[in-house]
Amino acid sequence: MTGKLVNTLLATLALGYTSLAQATIVEVTTNLGKFEINLYDQSTPVTVQNFLSYVNSGKYDGTVMHRSEPGFVIQGGGFVFDQALPLKAVATNAPILNEPKWSNVRGTVAMAKLGGNPNSATNQWFINLSNNASNLDFQNSGFTVFGQISSSDMSVADAIAALPRFSFNGLTNLPLRNYSNSDRDDNKPLVADNLVTIESIVVVDARPNTVAGLTQTPTTNTGAASGSDSSGGSGGWLWLLPLSVLLLRRRK
Repeated sequence: MTGKLVNTLLATLALGYTSLAQATIVEVTTNLGKFEINLYDQSTPVTVQNFLSYVNSGKYDGTVMHRSEPGFVIQGGGFVFDQALPLKAVATNAPILNEPKWSNVRGTVAMAKLGGNPNSATNQWFINLSNNASNLDFQNSGFTVFGQISSSDMSVADAIAALPRFSFNGLTNLPLRNYSNSDRDDNKPLVADNLVTIESIVVVDARPNTVAGLTQTPTTNTGAASGSDSSGGSGGWLWLLPLSVLLLRRRK
């Protein structure tokens, strides 16, 4: 057994021994509005415990939504803007085991990970803007859906996806507020207000069974086929650390 796998298993076990009465609804406050995520802590316990470890430590506060692909996903959780580019990467905990039980349909929230490594999710997560089951339920052994957003709260995610997107310092499809193509042509420096920022993520309901009554769609991946880790188009950049991240500085 490799050292990396041992570390992953140890991290998973450590998460499993935390309190089972963990919160299952969190409120995400962004500078474009608020939305709630109902977490699947009973069916994807490892992933939820991992997500909550970042929430409870405040590591998601101040992070930005660094990628937007309209009609597909918006992604964040991994970087902060500290007065100037490049973005700084948030320090991560050990990667966790994959739990691909639910389908990547609109309104669900899932973990990003490294291409070719199903058990590599750490802190980056994404919101499915459409039904992405045919791709993301299969690629890289399936992306773990660990929560969902109500249809009414999805208006915030849709508003983020509607923002213009730009390329900076190796990042592509960076959604920006109050920033134009002319600004980009003039190399106008970004300020904090231009970024879509997660101001806070807080627990609003600590009951462990809040998913009761929700419609959850099982994964479409029955093991008969698997998607390509290097598939073109919208799926490939859901890897946790794409090559462009090599240009980013790590947050201490």
